[in-house]
Amino acid sequence: MPFSPFDRDRLAARRQRLRAIPFRTLAPNLITLLALCAGLTAIRLSVEGRLEWAVAAIVFAALLDGIDGRVARMLKGTSRFGAELDSLADFVNFGVAPALLLYFWSLQDLGNAGWIAAMVFAICTGLRLARFNVMIDDPNKPAWAGKFFTGVPAPAGAITVLLPVYVHFLGMPRLAFVTPVILIYTLAIAFLMVSRLPVFSGKRVGKRIAPEMVLPVFVALVLFFALLVSYPWFVLTTGTVLYLACLPLGWFSYRDHRRKDAAEAAEAAKPAVAAAQAQPRAPDVAPPAPAHPPADPATDPDRPARLN
Repeated sequence: MPFSPFDRDRLAARRQRLRAIPFRTLAPNLITLLALCAGLTAIRLSVEGRLEWAVAAIVFAALLDGIDGRVARMLKGTSRFGAELDSLADFVNFGVAPALLLYFWSLQDLGNAGWIAAMVFAICTGLRLARFNVMIDDPNKPAWAGKFFTGVPAPAGAITVLLPVYVHFLGMPRLAFVTPVILIYTLAIAFLMVSRLPVFSGKRVGKRIAPEMVLPVFVALVLFFALLVSYPWFVLTTGTVLYLACLPLGWFSYRDHRRKDAAEAAEAAKPAVAAAQAQPRAPDVAPPAPAHPPADPATDPDRPARLN
């Protein structure tokens, strides 16, 4: 019998191979795609000159980026596909979109130099994300290292690099001599993203909340979002300055952890060193005297005279 496209046995076998995907796996990816839509919209708004809405779209994408990972872990819906999709979305949302926003707002006044600065920031974001994907599966990393990022994370870098825009919207005029400062500031934030600076992660914050702190946390979140909506530029400026001021604290904390590990390793090695020192040493044995002592080069008749 020739093959029929309506063969019920073959269709049933194909349905068994294509298993249904649970919604708990799709939900985090949908949040990531929504964040990607916000980042792409920010690029369009930057081109059109509607910078206030472009900044709002980037901030919205950063908020969604902080949610999708927690939702995936909470629903136990983490997957390799979701991790790759998140990295690609982060590159667009926090690398390309802020770079283009800064370029259309101010850096284009510097011509090629401004474009190079915007391009370097976007490239550093991609490098930062690639390094994070490589280091996340490091088996030699100590447990406490999960509290820290290596370099400023991409969402924080995007929010931080837009500080001159926040200050401008607070009422400060954008003077001509400020544009080179914006270029230097953009390159500095790009360097911080690809640097080895330990930065507090914050991923472990909010996993467990004491019962007596539930209501205060709700009130604090509502107050924060109310202030962000009512006074966005003041809140973003204050938060960015505080974040930059707290960066050295992560380095000090990381250094203390390293010193503690070194001290514990030294304490653990002391018994082995003491046991090695307590073992009896073998007696020193003098080397046997040669049967025929070497002849004196000056009196040896077999030695050529030119070598004496």
